[in-house]
Amino acid sequence: MKEKVTAVFDIGKTNKKFFLFDRDFKEVHKEYISFDEIEDEDGHPTENLSELQKWLKKVFNRIIESKRFEVKAINFSTYGASLVHIDQNGNPLTPLYNYTKPLPQTIINSFFKEYGPKNEFLKVTGCGDLSMLNSGLQLYWLKKDKPEIFSKIKYSLHLPQYLSYVFTGIPLSEYTSIGCHTALWDYEKKDYHNWVYKEELDKILPPIVSTETSINMNYNGNRIKIGVGIHDSSAALLPYIRSIKKKFVLVSTGTWSIVFNPFTKNSIPSVASKSDVINYMRINGKPVKATRMFLGNEYKLQVAKLDEKFGVKDDFHRSVKFNYDTYFEIMQDFKHCFKWESIYDKDMPEKTHMLYDKYEHAYHQLMIEIVLVQIKYIKEALGKCQISRVYIDGGFSNNDIYIKLLSHYFRDKKLSTTDASLGSALGAAISISDNKLNSKFLKENYSLKKHVPFIVKV
Repeated sequence: MKEKVTAVFDIGKTNKKFFLFDRDFKEVHKEYISFDEIEDEDGHPTENLSELQKWLKKVFNRIIESKRFEVKAINFSTYGASLVHIDQNGNPLTPLYNYTKPLPQTIINSFFKEYGPKNEFLKVTGCGDLSMLNSGLQLYWLKKDKPEIFSKIKYSLHLPQYLSYVFTGIPLSEYTSIGCHTALWDYEKKDYHNWVYKEELDKILPPIVSTETSINMNYNGNRIKIGVGIHDSSAALLPYIRSIKKKFVLVSTGTWSIVFNPFTKNSIPSVASKSDVINYMRINGKPVKATRMFLGNEYKLQVAKLDEKFGVKDDFHRSVKFNYDTYFEIMQDFKHCFKWESIYDKDMPEKTHMLYDKYEHAYHQLMIEIVLVQIKYIKEALGKCQISRVYIDGGFSNNDIYIKLLSHYFRDKKLSTTDASLGSALGAAISISDNKLNSKFLKENYSLKKHVPFIVKV
């Protein structure tokens, strides 16, 4: 008797992963691969799309023929801000342009001359900046700078939907990919922005369907439900939304710390120039207000400096645990010491000055200052929402000082950490499943751990 499973391709910038989940969403198989990047016509590094496509088919066909598993459904989770432009035969017309590729300044100037002012545009489209990271602008660039290619585009598909198209041949759009800072969506109108219609881009953007949509197909003689794909950040949020009954914010930490508020009534930032307030969309098209902070990157830079100054090994910081007496000593006469390199905070000094001659003290000082900045981003995401639960996942969920400090400063809220290593893949599986998640799901699948604030000594 074959085990019935849901297959998920979880495609990151570096690692490409393939999972099989059983009916209880337990992982029963995993494999991954990475490809060397290739270059686009300008020499900018980009995804090797043809190799990725070959790998998808090779892995899936092998699993289909397996004597152990019966694949009932398949879905796709990928990074966002990436479009595949296909011709009338379904073949890609361009490389998969990397979202780090700079847009020509002439294009940006031309766009805002026609569709500005800039701050108002970024505000209603939920974007933090204007670059290739806003994938809609890629279409504007192609139309203006590469009209001979643009004229051949039959459809432009976001990467999750292109992977689905590889298996179904049906071009579709869905909310989570459209809503991730693409500059395509007007969050006030709840429709494509006027500029999309004026440039007639709606003609090459496929019909929009719910992210929960799936297509029943006969694939190599097997009846399989094929999902339309989902943006990875929205996928990672979904298990929380489905299993938690009360309102919450999720702080997903790593190179970026992104705070998601899926319960906002107003996803538009209160100040138009807040470039670190961006929008995502839930699978049903509802907005998710988010703030982003270059947390992991800044942490890495500052820890490297501490390691060099104090002459310790580069993994020494992992051994430093929260010490109340050290914290109390620092807070007695607290001063900001660190000048950030990749984040901005109005309280930071003009240059870094160290007050302590012990690594543990300096590290506590660093973490206190980082957490004070993090708190501002959490509060901005919260806005005026009455939310009492905060969940933290990702790399910093294991940082003892980070968690204890956040528990202390948000002592009026219930703070929990989770191990969401399967996050986006599991979300992709859940999005096309009819199974309901119960309140124990996070505890059973995500190592949910509740934290209480430390006791302040008098």
